[in-house]
Amino acid sequence: MTVALDQPATIATKPARRRRSFAAIAPYLQATPLALILGAFLLLPILMIAVVSFWDYDFAAMNPDFLTTNYSDTLGSWVTWKTYLNTLKYAAIVWALTLFIGFWVAYFLAFHIRTTAMQMVLFLVCTVPFLTSNIIRMISWIPVLGRNGLVNSTLVQMGLIPKPIEWLLYSEFAVVLAMVHLYTLFMVTPIFNTLMRIDKSLIEAARDAGASGWQVLWNVVIPLAKPGMAIGTIFVVTLVMADFSTVQVMSGGQSASVALMMKNQMSLLQYPAAAANAVVLLVLVLLMVAGILRIVDIRKEL
Repeated sequence: MTVALDQPATIATKPARRRRSFAAIAPYLQATPLALILGAFLLLPILMIAVVSFWDYDFAAMNPDFLTTNYSDTLGSWVTWKTYLNTLKYAAIVWALTLFIGFWVAYFLAFHIRTTAMQMVLFLVCTVPFLTSNIIRMISWIPVLGRNGLVNSTLVQMGLIPKPIEWLLYSEFAVVLAMVHLYTLFMVTPIFNTLMRIDKSLIEAARDAGASGWQVLWNVVIPLAKPGMAIGTIFVVTLVMADFSTVQVMSGGQSASVALMMKNQMSLLQYPAAAANAVVLLVLVLLMVAGILRIVDIRKEL
């Protein structure tokens, strides 16, 4: 009789064990397709770039090898260091300007536009320029900033300047202006998304406690908007560090960036040298992103 009672209990535990086993491996099975895609289209290309960065090359071919010459040439050249510093300068200036402009645009949309429908309409208006390519939007500044462009012609006709301003185009000013134009929306979007999640009762409570508008902004809004700022910072910094076309066109070839240097190396078939620069740039960007993530926790926005 005891044996007869034990057998059904044993049989009942087998499906339970199978369910527990499947539940344990289910997350891995669900993550497998994404892992395969990331491995094939992200990790494998990065691995290939890292491998090629150790190869030897001449004017006509690449030779598989394991040399550190490409890295020693990259890290041992003052010209390369100056180019990296110039790229970091662009990233810092563009980040500061896009953060300032993007925050106030997002703040206006989130707190001064009362209806959700109008918020969405105005936000879509901000995205209209993105319906065209970056190159077209960048080149559109040339007839505006040129020596005989709209700005110089207007200022000369108004008598505000005796002759056209030369540094408006083909200068670092033009590079920064074009980058701010191209990448501000990447700062507006995450900040706007963060501000829309702020509980309005917190702001009302601060005002009821006697806080002024600037105190509410500094002590309530900005701290709660930091995750969006961090995400926008990651977008803008990585885009600026990888931009070569804007630097090449808007500076007239008078300025340089790491991405432009790599582009020139590839045009000369110096692929291993370009790969070494790509690895160094990737490490630098990852360190910057890691620093941002240590300062601000963006997991609430993901």
